[in-house]
Amino acid sequence: MDYKRLGKRIREERLKLNLTQAQLAEAIDISDTYMGAIERGERSLTLDTLVRLVNRLGVTVDYLLSDSVSDSDSNIIEQFRQIVDCQPKERKQMAINVLRTIFSYFETDNE
Repeated sequence: MDYKRLGKRIREERLKLNLTQAQLAEAIDISDTYMGAIERGERSLTLDTLVRLVNRLGVTVDYLLSDSVSDSDSNIIEQFRQIVDCQPKERKQMAINVLRTIFSYFETDNE
């Protein structure tokens, strides 16, 4: 796990929301010192803290951890499944159609 990259990503998202470290720390119920150490990559964080953090920042866990998660085929397919699972059947079919269109474009582009 690359805590420096994780901390950098957290800091970037915090700044997009115009929050100080103290404001974010208070919102997720941790100390300012701990928040600073997380952003500098000096400290790890618990799963509970990570969940409160992503909820407050409005991002996903996989986004914050994208530097640490492998991009194997099975992982990529699992990410597709997670995105699609909560959608109604009509939207799932639309997503399949969009993917087919995109992939057919790539196939004609390679010819």
